[in-house]
Amino acid sequence: MSALDAVRAQDGAVAVLTRAREHGRVASAYLFDGPSGVGKELAAIALATEVVAAGDPHIVERVELGAHPDVRVFRPRDEGKRNIQVEVLRNEILPLAQFAPFEATATFFIFPEADVSFPSFQPEAANALLKTLEEPRPNVHFVLTSERPNSLLSTIRSRCQRVRFGRLPGAVLRDILAREGAHEDCIAPAIALSAGRADVALALASEGAVNELRDLVFAIDDAVRGSGPGVLVELAEQLARRDDLELALLTLQSFYRDLAATALGLPNQGLGFESSAEELGQRSAPISTSAAAARVSLIHSCARSIQKNANKQVALDSLLFGLRNLR
Repeated sequence: MSALDAVRAQDGAVAVLTRAREHGRVASAYLFDGPSGVGKELAAIALATEVVAAGDPHIVERVELGAHPDVRVFRPRDEGKRNIQVEVLRNEILPLAQFAPFEATATFFIFPEADVSFPSFQPEAANALLKTLEEPRPNVHFVLTSERPNSLLSTIRSRCQRVRFGRLPGAVLRDILAREGAHEDCIAPAIALSAGRADVALALASEGAVNELRDLVFAIDDAVRGSGPGVLVELAEQLARRDDLELALLTLQSFYRDLAATALGLPNQGLGFESSAEELGQRSAPISTSAAAARVSLIHSCARSIQKNANKQVALDSLLFGLRNLR
């Protein structure tokens, strides 16, 4: 059994990587792009396992434990803006590539969320990485995964073979949630609101989060329909303190996307808020389809600003007042 068999519902990506492995043509650098939570990092480690372990179960186990020197994963930092500092890249990461492979016939350097580690608006580390990508050593492979590949320098993207990953189907998400012990009552709404992302589905299904976020979204919609500035500022302050702010904004996007679909008279089946169809119908009446769609775009812009480390309070103030003005 191939390690890549564990990557589900990504037949195109798996086929590309399998052919490269079988024909000895694994690229020196890959860019796996697609939504988060759909198997990009899993595929990167699986490819490395196939090449490095060559079927040896003891080596496979070491890779799975993160204990093999020829399969290294470098995630974004936990602090600050999370991007990898150029000094760390030059002094601690890239020197390893000069001496690799260490035990196997090949080495893999895997960078999950590369658009966070090497954002184009802070190009120092990206330019340092680029130099290595431009002059690859034999049998040294880089795999960058990205949810927002356009946030990477175009020169980085051009040095990588691009492999695309799509959203996961509902049946796969249901299997994942059931395997993780999600409560049956939470599975369907979590899948509906997840936009095909396992990480989002799992977060929504945990401890009734999907119901709490649905109530939050309705409260936000109530506030932007007619509350005064003081209420909106207070609501922005509350949102800024949430640990699950990104998830809340994703759910809010889904809500206004569903409002636009409902206003157009589209079927409720498949909507994120399908279980609240009657509520959607009532809330879609006073808002135009174009305004609902514009609200989706505004929320997306707010989320992107926060991802780029904009001040949360300012970004959310602007969002809520902007939503109120779109009718």
